[in-house]
Amino acid sequence: MTAAARFFCAEAAGARGDPLAGTAPYGSVWILVEYRGGWPPNGFDGLDLEPHIKGLVFGAAQAVRARVLLIRRHGRLMPDGPRRWAVLRHGVNGAYRQRWGTWDRAEDLLGIVDALGAPGEPGHPPVVLVCAHGLHDVCCAVRGRPVAQALSARWPQLVWECTHVGGDRFAANVVLLPDGVYYGRLTARSSVTTVEEHLADRMHADHLRGYTDLFPPQQAAVAAVLRRFGPAGRHAYAVESTTRDQDRWRIRLAARPPRTASFDIEVRSHRAPPYLLTCRGRSSSSAVVHEVTSLRAG
Repeated sequence: MTAAARFFCAEAAGARGDPLAGTAPYGSVWILVEYRGGWPPNGFDGLDLEPHIKGLVFGAAQAVRARVLLIRRHGRLMPDGPRRWAVLRHGVNGAYRQRWGTWDRAEDLLGIVDALGAPGEPGHPPVVLVCAHGLHDVCCAVRGRPVAQALSARWPQLVWECTHVGGDRFAANVVLLPDGVYYGRLTARSSVTTVEEHLADRMHADHLRGYTDLFPPQQAAVAAVLRRFGPAGRHAYAVESTTRDQDRWRIRLAARPPRTASFDIEVRSHRAPPYLLTCRGRSSSSAVVHEVTSLRAG
């Protein structure tokens, strides 16, 4: 295949107009493991570590549905000191908790298992992750690294490159933790504005893939309200009810004080035609699309 004919999933998805809203994977617990060398295609599972250690970490992660990501500073900088690990949580009441540790030997990673059984500590600064996992998907590297460079220049202590976060075709992908907010199709310029607004607690619909404590139709509903009525805080809206009738969802959102509005949103979930959804995909797949068909202020 010639360079001119090479397939890039993010370019193809952009040309199709694949919608962003409702594409953030569900989850409220994340495990980060700093690894400064090259990342295997399958991330943490591919590291040359004792299988017993990896098994214990993965088992503990699966028990709480945590996602395990490798992280490193942009440009593979080699900071002094041991590598770090973290367990980040987004609580059901909106409380954010983090527990950080260091590792030199594989056995040190067992601290993650203990941390998953503890509540964690409040007050840590947020974490900004940029997917730049080139061996998993080319678009993540080609589009992610310029974004990581721009964000690292602005917030060097907050920003990390990370392994696959899902949704390669939406690269560059940025995840804010422990908030659990996914953004996609970012460029170096738009990423700085997006993260700046996010850190000021102003969530915009532009580039928003979703909040990871909500299910995809609910994510699409929140994005629709933000698009119609303007940016709002991360916890400005609460899902009061969700009902389903086959492929139709009825979602009621209520604004938290000091706002008093409520909204009734109808969402239709359907499968898009099959396409190649990743750069390395060998067969076409059909993604589920969550389309807002009605939005009424109550």
